[in-house]
Amino acid sequence: MGQAGTAEAAVRYLRSVEAAAGRSTARGDSTAPLDPLPRPALRCVGEDERAPVGQGEFRRVLGSFATGVAVITAPAAAGESGPAGFACQSFSSLSLDPPLVTFMVGRTSATWPRIARAGVFCVNVLAAHQDALCRGFAVSGADKFAGVAYDAAPCSGSPRLADTLAWIDCTIHAVHPGGDHLIVVGRVDALGTGDEDAAPLLFHRGRFA
Repeated sequence: MGQAGTAEAAVRYLRSVEAAAGRSTARGDSTAPLDPLPRPALRCVGEDERAPVGQGEFRRVLGSFATGVAVITAPAAAGESGPAGFACQSFSSLSLDPPLVTFMVGRTSATWPRIARAGVFCVNVLAAHQDALCRGFAVSGADKFAGVAYDAAPCSGSPRLADTLAWIDCTIHAVHPGGDHLIVVGRVDALGTGDEDAAPLLFHRGRFA
């Protein structure tokens, strides 16, 4: 059953429970279902609750953690002239069953709305020799795919870049807020590897390693 079917089934169930509760109350049945507890109120974090850590120090310390580098790509959505893509350090596996991956993207990203409209994406895990390719996808306002070799990922049709270590073809599963970023969860539809003996491209303390 798809997500839409699951949602419809849940609505039908809740309506049947409400109807049963109404009938039981009309009969004076003391076993009528109780009203559910109210949901907790959501609120923003207060200014006085924020950790007293400057952004520069936060970036410096967290830069000690070496990360792999990937390029997230998506096919052109309706009305767009070409595919979309951006360099990403925040990609990670998330779940084995079901197979889910995640990446984070800044709320101000000009590329993310295009990926969101496509509804699908491909993660291209870069090899050590692809630092120039990564820099090309890290800029904004340019044709990032000019001179870049790629074919279509099998399920989404997203650009699958040549000579990468691995590719993961996904459908957008969920999007969650995360401060000044968005947490994007993708359901894996297909995946594969390239040269398994090649070294990965790493980013550490503000530079490629």
